Amino acid sequence: MILEYNLQFFAKDGPGGEKTEPATPKKLEEARKEGQVAKSREIANGMGLMALFLVLKSWTGKMGVNFLETFESIYNRIPQVTKLLEGTSPINEMTILLRQGIVKIVTIILPILLIGFVVAFVSDFVQVKWKPSSSLLKPKFSKMNPINGIKRLFSIQSLVELLKAFIKITIIVWIAYSYMKDKLNYLYLLYDMEIMPSLQLLLQVVTDLGIRISAVYLVFSLGDYAYQKWKFSEDMKMTKQEVKDEYKNAEGDPQVKGKIRSKMMEVSRRRMMQALPQADVVITNPTHYAVAIKYDPAVSDAPVVIAKGQDYLAQKIKEIAREHKVEIVENKPLARMLFANVEVGEAVPPELYQAVAEVLAFVYHLQGRV
Repeated sequence: MILEYNLQFFAKDGPGGEKTEPATPKKLEEARKEGQVAKSREIANGMGLMALFLVLKSWTGKMGVNFLETFESIYNRIPQVTKLLEGTSPINEMTILLRQGIVKIVTIILPILLIGFVVAFVSDFVQVKWKPSSSLLKPKFSKMNPINGIKRLFSIQSLVELLKAFIKITIIVWIAYSYMKDKLNYLYLLYDMEIMPSLQLLLQVVTDLGIRISAVYLVFSLGDYAYQKWKFSEDMKMTKQEVKDEYKNAEGDPQVKGKIRSKMMEVSRRRMMQALPQADVVITNPTHYAVAIKYDPAVSDAPVVIAKGQDYLAQKIKEIAREHKVEIVENKPLARMLFANVEVGEAVPPELYQAVAEVLAFVYHLQGRV
């Protein structure tokens, strides 16, 4: 018994072989439409943290004053609300008070929210440019498969993410310890300070520490972005067979294109042979080249090549020329130059006028036309 087998199934990545070829522009465009791009979430996180602590550092004073004013305003109205609670309809007044408090708090934190949105948008735009895709919003049942979930849980990517998380935590702990060990003496003084100076000192320590952590985090995120670019490039690689299949789909099967080209050449050759009896002369090499010339002053100012061929086709041209009593003149240099420099349907170039005119004059003399 003879067993048939396909050696492609022993390749590293299954049928098609190992993925060693860079992704084609077509595959990258399709991946982008599906929302697959080289993108690091760490850059958005790092930029967001840095923006948050910079805003806090510059906006803390104004924000604290606004919060205290809001608290004082609400606190001063507590007796009024308490009296209303003893009445029959305190709901409207309480609703107004609550709404005013929420509006003031949102107004205070609005700059932070806006800057966070802008930073997130800019970080994504810098990485992947502007091309929104709705593909990621479509439900994919493959993601609901528990077996696939377990595979992702124990995949190399999960180990890489775990290593990244460990590195981030280590960096944050090290920076916090290095900074805070020199600030502990100041923090002990908080018990003896008034509320406003203590809050200012605490916020200064928190924002300075946050800025330091954010700066190192941004450096880490740049490394992560380089890794994501490399990983995306590796994931997008194609096998040689995939590249060939894509080329066939985009450009057409080379065998089919070859057949079409052959058919077109055959049609052109047939048309050329049909025009050959109208030639005035066929200039030959004598065995390798044959070029048919026709001169009609009413149509063209110069003689025109209406047929040409090499080897077998040259012999065929001469055979048809003899059948239709077209003169055949042997001129090796002229035949070679005409064949190499003039296409069928083109006029003879000026530098060959003299040589072609001499041949035509000779033929016209033989035919008694001059």
